[in-house]
Amino acid sequence: MESITKLMENDRFAAFVGIELLEVKPGHAVAKMDISEKHLNGVDIIQGGAIFTLADFAFAAAANACGEITVAINANISYYKASGGRSLLAEAKEAAGSARIVNYKVEVFNEHRESIAQVNITGYRKKKSLDQ
Repeated sequence: MESITKLMENDRFAAFVGIELLEVKPGHAVAKMDISEKHLNGVDIIQGGAIFTLADFAFAAAANACGEITVAINANISYYKASGGRSLLAEAKEAAGSARIVNYKVEVFNEHRESIAQVNITGYRKKKSLDQ
């Protein structure tokens, strides 16, 4: 688990936008982002890219927690509700996987546990250890 913690702490963009990893284990992760002015778009709602970044970070933590470098090769996001809340939470869960290809479902919620978005991500396991 030390390798995944170090990997996620080294994610400079996630740190820049204020993402915090709350929970991680192989195939599952939860991440949180407190919302500030910098996360809002021109119509004063949370920018879609900020929501996607949070979901992508949760996926990366869950998928790489197995100890092998796993990268996203496809992602599809559906936005359900504009959130004007104070924070967002993303929960990534492995839906299916093989030796090389994994599929994840990432749910994004506001602080009231209302569903904001869902991201389906396909990842590719590079067969390279995080420790290398």
